[in-house]
Amino acid sequence: MSDSKPGPIRRFLGGIWNTLNFTRRLVFNLLFVAVLVFFIVVLFSGPGIKPVAQKSALVLNLSGTLVEQYGAHPVDRVLNQAMGQGRAEVQLRDILRAIELAKDDKRIDRIVLLTDGFSASGFAAMRDVTAALREFRESGKQVVAYGTGMDQMGYYLAAHADEVYMDPQGGVLLEGLGRYRMYYREGLQDKLGVDVHLFKVGEYKSAAEPYVLDAASPEAKEADLYWMNDLWDRYVADVAAARGLEPADIDTMIAELPQRVQAVGGDLGQLAVDEKLVDGLRTREEMREMLVARGALDEEEKTFRQVDMRSYLRQQSLAHLSLDGRPQVAVVVAQGPITDGQQAPGTVGGESTSELLRQAREDEDVKAVLLRVDSPGGGVFPSEQIRREVELIQAEGKPVVVSMGNVAASGGYWISMNADKIYADESTITGSIGIFGLWMTAPRVLDKLGVNTDGVGTTPLAGAFDPTRPMDPNVGVIIQSVINKGYADFIGKVAEARDSTPAQIDVHARGRVWSGAQAKERGLVDELGGLEAALAEAAALAKLEEGKYGVRYVEKPLTPFEKFLVDVGGQARFQGAMRLLAPAALGLDRETALRIGNELGWLESQSNTPYRAVAHCLCAL
Repeated sequence: MSDSKPGPIRRFLGGIWNTLNFTRRLVFNLLFVAVLVFFIVVLFSGPGIKPVAQKSALVLNLSGTLVEQYGAHPVDRVLNQAMGQGRAEVQLRDILRAIELAKDDKRIDRIVLLTDGFSASGFAAMRDVTAALREFRESGKQVVAYGTGMDQMGYYLAAHADEVYMDPQGGVLLEGLGRYRMYYREGLQDKLGVDVHLFKVGEYKSAAEPYVLDAASPEAKEADLYWMNDLWDRYVADVAAARGLEPADIDTMIAELPQRVQAVGGDLGQLAVDEKLVDGLRTREEMREMLVARGALDEEEKTFRQVDMRSYLRQQSLAHLSLDGRPQVAVVVAQGPITDGQQAPGTVGGESTSELLRQAREDEDVKAVLLRVDSPGGGVFPSEQIRREVELIQAEGKPVVVSMGNVAASGGYWISMNADKIYADESTITGSIGIFGLWMTAPRVLDKLGVNTDGVGTTPLAGAFDPTRPMDPNVGVIIQSVINKGYADFIGKVAEARDSTPAQIDVHARGRVWSGAQAKERGLVDELGGLEAALAEAAALAKLEEGKYGVRYVEKPLTPFEKFLVDVGGQARFQGAMRLLAPAALGLDRETALRIGNELGWLESQSNTPYRAVAHCLCAL
């Protein structure tokens, strides 16, 4: 070992490096402290939470996608929301809770429903919202809806208000339901040379058709049109009843829409008034003046007295900080595709969702469990993991009720079938009891590159599952046998849970999709009703008296710091500060590219092993 000292040049360069490193750390730390001080000043300067005044309106700004559960970590969500990035989401439970509280709040005299930017993946959750709005109106309070323009999802909610107003430049677009998917067979097989092998049971199991066909099969079109017609007829009937119209008049209007638009000179706003879809055309300023006249003027904000949903719910939670010592009905949300392991909210994980159910099973305060399902399915094994956990809860003497949301199909039905009671909305999409598997081989892709595969194996099956080789017919026999067994397991478990026989279940299975009303007729669900009806049933099965139990959502708890960020994340001062630091959006429309990427990515994820059985339904609207 040498004990010689560094030379002068090395000491000089080292001194420069140490100086630069010290300066870098100093600047970074000063910047960090400056930003921290800035946020503290922004967050805690000025008045605190403004109390709700008399004659206030609860403003429900529904800009975002209606979801059962936020699809991102809470901290990521509030930061993205503050910076105006990411996908905006509106949680169903928050809307229902706010409406319920406002109904009995003497300070709130009306709800103002803003529909701009609203979207939903189905009708079941929206029907829960409209039921809550009906109860609010029946209490003697008013609901006023407003939008600059309305598609048929936003209009469905708006139609259930006492009055509907729209900007003079807006329009209401009712077009009916359609499902058009992209098909990749020619691109994958003819152009790229990727051979996609499909193994399934059930002529109606169409989830993987886009990868092996150039167009929808006759069976897929027949099944889709059957349940879609049922949903659309209910949509038209609901809107007509809410607006005092005849369903036939709405159907006629849609059929004659080109001629009627032409007759009013392209004025879609005036057409909406003429067809009695809206009560009038008003600018935002005219709406503000109308609401001030009906309520009261907020002298500070120079608008009508109001409170937004987030602030209102936060105030209510601060007013009720005491722990609820009553017996509880636990709610576990299973939203999104079902896949293996631990998954973030918005995806159902075989392990993560099972852990939430296990928490409810082991909690002595929990007397019943409601599993809220909004899932098109996914892997068979994670679905079975969750179903087994449902059985364990029941073995503890706790009833389990399933409430189906927009979609509870295929694997979504698998995790539901063992419940003591299954509730579905009439417009829920369910069924799709079927199994399939995919296996991709790519020897033709390699052939185009001048690459060949060759070698030897010790048995006829050695190397048979190599995707660089053509598929061995014996591999097909093995995979199809696994899929057949999976389907037999599926209908067998359904038959046992539904007190039926596999043969009887097979009649309504084979991958066919049903609306909730159609599923009820076929014995696949027990009752028709929304979230509130299912909660009441869970409490009744546990012999809990009305008003003497609480409802608790079981979710992964936040750390104190994460909870702090979530609490302050909705404040206008915080959002304004974050937008100063946020990078500008590029404004590129990538919807189609993302859709193709997601669908092809899903294909790859399901093809990593030939033994993977999939219970999935591409049946969302």
